[in-house]
Amino acid sequence: MQATRQNRNLLALLLSPAAFWLLLFFVAPLVIVLVVSFSKRSLLGVVDYTFNLDNYLRVVTTPIYLKILWKSLWLAILNTAICLAIAYPFAFYIARQTPRRQNILIFLVMVPFWTNFLVRTYALIFILRDSGLINNILVGLGVISQPLQIMFTESAVMIGLVYGYLPFAVLPLYASIEQLDFNFVQAAQDLGANNVKVFLRVILPLTMPGVVAAAIITFIPTLGAYVTPDLMGGGNTFLIGNLLQQQFMTVRDWPFGSALGIILMVMVLAATLI
Repeated sequence: MQATRQNRNLLALLLSPAAFWLLLFFVAPLVIVLVVSFSKRSLLGVVDYTFNLDNYLRVVTTPIYLKILWKSLWLAILNTAICLAIAYPFAFYIARQTPRRQNILIFLVMVPFWTNFLVRTYALIFILRDSGLINNILVGLGVISQPLQIMFTESAVMIGLVYGYLPFAVLPLYASIEQLDFNFVQAAQDLGANNVKVFLRVILPLTMPGVVAAAIITFIPTLGAYVTPDLMGGGNTFLIGNLLQQQFMTVRDWPFGSALGIILMVMVLAATLI
């Protein structure tokens, strides 16, 4: 009994630094944001801690804000689906290679993480802009007579989102597929299943944990994306991340921005649970 109590005390002592860190830098800021979201902005631009629901009612009753929320959710879902569609066959290919080639390919997937996301976004802008690499090649080959208007469109935002978050989908899918026992695949083929049935009834169900993990890891940061829509959308694609930045940094309406942040967190939590 005494040994058990000592073990518990030791465990609590070991966990205390992490618990203190989470309480100080995660729970406390979240509580502050929640409290501020039920306050209001004074005429001087400071927070007036008077309890009210005006900020939340403003979001759900204003068509422009509902449109921004819907567009953010739609682009996040679309980006997640595109990333999964591209990452799954690529991760499957990596998992079927020799260990040496697997290490090389995984290394190449992780290389973008060595560079700041903002720098990578600017690099993509140089490729997609009117005088960028793609337009110069197409004009040089005579495929088009005038440069394509790719930048500052919703398509450019989608390209940027897929480019930025594709590695987040590849890694968990590779981890799941690499652990797949291919004896089940051979057994299904021996029983007469074609490639489509083998994939839908054997491979996909067994790798579904990786698919779910990849979807969550891709969906969450995409829903709150700010840099990509701001730089590649040029103001034409305004998402909830841009709206949050505007409320906190430009309008200085912290209560309304806090309400938007809470709503965004609830949307992410609901999507994750689903």
